Amino acid sequence: MKQEFYLKKNSDFQKVYHKGKSFANKSLVMYVLPTGEDRPSRIGMSVSKKVGNSVVRHRVKRLIRESHRLTRHQIADGYDIVVIARNEAANRNYHDIERAFLHLAAMHRIKKKETV
Repeated sequence: MKQEFYLKKNSDFQKVYHKGKSFANKSLVMYVLPTGEDRPSRIGMSVSKKVGNSVVRHRVKRLIRESHRLTRHQIADGYDIVVIARNEAANRNYHDIERAFLHLAAMHRIKKKETV
């Protein structure tokens, strides 16, 4: 995925933490801040050392990144999103992480309605 889809700067993370709203489930915590801009939503990830060693943390980041990549078309544009992995995420597979990600997106009402 392109760099423009990711939050990289600490100031961007802090803005989302302080001004955004958060919801959580067993595996993830999601902060969302509307940007008011008409561009694809950006995502930032945070995985603490409490989750596990570097191999485990990197695996969790890859799972979150992949779930965002594959479900990006279901997320509304114009948001900055920060996803924080909880300890429970280390024991989850891809489908569990994707389900948790979409659940939180639905709670924030940034998930687009599915058309059949």
